[in-house]
Amino acid sequence: MFEGRAEDRRGSQRAMSKASDMGDSDQRDAAGPTGGPWADLHTHTTYSDGALAPEQLVKKAYEVGLSSIAITDHDNVGAVDEAVEWGKQWHVDIVPGLELSVTLGEKDVHILAYFFDHTNQNLLDYLTVFRHERLRRAERIVKKLNRINIPLKLEAVLDQAGVGSVGRPHIANALIEEGFVDNYHEVFQKYIGVGAPAYERKYQMGIDEAVRMIGTAGGLTFLAHPGKYTTEAELQQLINAGMDGIEVVHPSHNEARQLYYRGVVNQYFLLESGGSDFHGGKKNDDAVFGVYRVPTHVVETMRSRLFS
Repeated sequence: MFEGRAEDRRGSQRAMSKASDMGDSDQRDAAGPTGGPWADLHTHTTYSDGALAPEQLVKKAYEVGLSSIAITDHDNVGAVDEAVEWGKQWHVDIVPGLELSVTLGEKDVHILAYFFDHTNQNLLDYLTVFRHERLRRAERIVKKLNRINIPLKLEAVLDQAGVGSVGRPHIANALIEEGFVDNYHEVFQKYIGVGAPAYERKYQMGIDEAVRMIGTAGGLTFLAHPGKYTTEAELQQLINAGMDGIEVVHPSHNEARQLYYRGVVNQYFLLESGGSDFHGGKKNDDAVFGVYRVPTHVVETMRSRLFS
């Protein structure tokens, strides 16, 4: 159970109970007062598994009325400088970001990092190792697919990845384009999802190491989209590890779940984040971009925590 005042614990538990009773209904603009300006602090580009180049993403952000976005590619900060330059043209503030996978027991947990020095050499060295391990994982997945009579070539996967960090979405795209499957759901369910015949676990670091690495680079670490699968004990462990905040607004969080995580944020004096987790392309998630967002005062609060 969470430590702290009894009334705080009871409030969090009531919110969690309410979240369990409700379906995953849409909840938009839930991080604060209405009226904007707005920020999306969880987006991806072609430097990982997003479909849009930095220029295209920044322009799209402007078109849907966003004043600020964080580029949070998986294991890659290559898009940040490009996005900053395009942000000047489109009047969109760019927050340096990153999404990492860490281990918590047997679980794969995602971490969002913000406002770090994206030129920090120690960080870049880590990311180079992660991207190399991503490539090795892709090679193992392709070999497993070949062994079950799906003759996918690694070159087709790398063509999908381009300059980005290669991952399972690129394998899914290649399988769809080669005509082996019809859609994303089928790929992950039948072949490359957890427990499927070609699944391979990704290379990960521990939560303490991730928090230390981002902190050394001057940044903040947030738990990404905890959803309904993160237990109170796991959440407590992450908070104890030194997490700075929680992604409260996300397409997988309904209103009650956002209320619950915002209560945790307030109880522990953490920061909150939020965004669409936008990828584009075959993920067909255009509808969430510009909808799952937070007021820009959330960004300013993050800045003030670092620089005050």
